[in-house]
Amino acid sequence: MSRSKVLLQVTGSIAAFKAATLASLMTDADVDVQCVMSEGARNFLGESTLEGLTRRPVQSDLFESGRAHDHINLADWADLLLLYPASANHITRLRAGLADDLMGCLFLANNFRKPYWIAPAMNSNMLAHPAVTEALATLGSWGCRILPTGEGRLACGEIGYGRLLEPEQIFELIRQELG
Repeated sequence: MSRSKVLLQVTGSIAAFKAATLASLMTDADVDVQCVMSEGARNFLGESTLEGLTRRPVQSDLFESGRAHDHINLADWADLLLLYPASANHITRLRAGLADDLMGCLFLANNFRKPYWIAPAMNSNMLAHPAVTEALATLGSWGCRILPTGEGRLACGEIGYGRLLEPEQIFELIRQELG
């Protein structure tokens, strides 16, 4: 997988900490990883953690001076775009085509030229909500690869579906795709 490039997009979920392990696994395998964090993700995981693991500055601000075309450049750069974890908020935002943040613009700029994977992570009730199930179905029909969720203890203490796939599982899928 050396010289493969993955755009790791991290959204606001308690499972965001798993993105650090995934970034570490990929960089250890000589994958170039660029991280983008949503505002919500920054509440769960510090940018400096991902920057230290990937040796690249984390991007999060669509309107940062000097970065007006980053949504185009990053979509062109990546071999694979991965939303991990994908919160209910971001899943439904992508379905609506909202492009008022960096992740929304990246999604539209890619326009399915490169693989776009979504790894949902949320409470079982949220995952089963029609807004989320319909958004996932639509995104899948457009060409996104919707990864399954695991079953087990969720952050809220309940047992059920909605658990983010473990970093090692995602890494193996990435190796199969880009290897």
